[in-house]
Amino acid sequence: MTGPLGVPAFRRLLVAAFVSEVGDWVLLVALPVYVYQRTGSVGSTATTFVVALLPSLALSPVAGVLADRWDRRRLMLGVTLAQAVALLPLLTGDLVLVDVVVAVQAALAALFEPARSALVPEVVGREHVAAANGLVGLDANLARLIGASLGGLVLAWGGLPAVLWVDVVSFVLAAALLVRRFPVESVPSAGGHPWRAWLDGLRAIRGPLRGMVAVVGLMAAGQGMFVVLFVVFVTERLGGGEAEVGLLRGVQAMGGLAGGAAVGWLARRFSAWSLLGWSLVAFAGVAATGWNGVHVTTAFGFYLAVFVVCGAPGVVAGAGMMSVLQLHTSDTVRGRVLATFLSLYDGFQALGMVLAGLLATPLGLTVLLNTQAALYLAAGLLVLLRVGLAGSNGLDGNRISAIRENRVYDP
Repeated sequence: MTGPLGVPAFRRLLVAAFVSEVGDWVLLVALPVYVYQRTGSVGSTATTFVVALLPSLALSPVAGVLADRWDRRRLMLGVTLAQAVALLPLLTGDLVLVDVVVAVQAALAALFEPARSALVPEVVGREHVAAANGLVGLDANLARLIGASLGGLVLAWGGLPAVLWVDVVSFVLAAALLVRRFPVESVPSAGGHPWRAWLDGLRAIRGPLRGMVAVVGLMAAGQGMFVVLFVVFVTERLGGGEAEVGLLRGVQAMGGLAGGAAVGWLARRFSAWSLLGWSLVAFAGVAATGWNGVHVTTAFGFYLAVFVVCGAPGVVAGAGMMSVLQLHTSDTVRGRVLATFLSLYDGFQALGMVLAGLLATPLGLTVLLNTQAALYLAAGLLVLLRVGLAGSNGLDGNRISAIRENRVYDP
């Protein structure tokens, strides 16, 4: 077995994430249904989603510093066990505890993600980073397909306790896979006062990464607008209901599986920058086709195909973005840099949601849908401009690849 899958430690990391994410999707699908069944309130159900977004914004400095200060595998192990324990209060069935537990789970996840993403380059080697991120995307989409399908079934079969135990067991199994040491253990580097260590991480965002601030912001704002506008589009333009909304969101994972499988092949031929830029342009094209396709047809089969297709460039873009961020940072600051960008993404995603809600009436749905596609196009063009400038300065594709594989890019 070659590539990142040839690294046993990465296989364990991948399986641990898969098992954990299946359990997470079971809970993510079942919990809002349970809350709505108990309260009959759309507002209470929506609050459950909003609460999950806030901890990442608040804990970015802490998460990044811990990912660089502590051993990352041990941090992930401790967080995973804490997530299992944090679910247990919900066994009482007390609705008051739902938002508390969701917030705690989101906070723990915010600590986990920077550590995992920062660890990947050290485990697989820099030459396999893009392919590894593609497999992470494939892994996440497969977990989404399985976990989302199981969520409603488990809730109907055994109620909330059964859902909770499935998620608890998934965390315990994931923790068991993280107990064994990795060949490369991270070395603590973020010493000194935590606030000063976080500022040192911010200073590492320089050179090419400065441009990534705008790219990530545009991507996130587009995704935030999509979350809000998608439901309106399906219901108003396609005449669909809850089933159609759920189906169209779900089939994106099918395209995501194909995109994740293709990243390894693409990464051997293109730089991470090119992967990111062209996948964003492709995603914008597919989105614009879907949004404006209603002028030609509202056939549901056509939109099934559109949303399956859009899942592929979406996963490639995610893998490209993460690869660029990982490859432009040294191991000593990678956790802080990634945590900052993850927080930036969540913040701009929330901004996109707010803007979509505020502007939908005055500007109209068509304008906002095309604006959403244009944000992705602008992000892609910014990246491709960076690639073009690198080439014009004498850094051809092979040279860029060589630099990427052997050291961090020069600022």
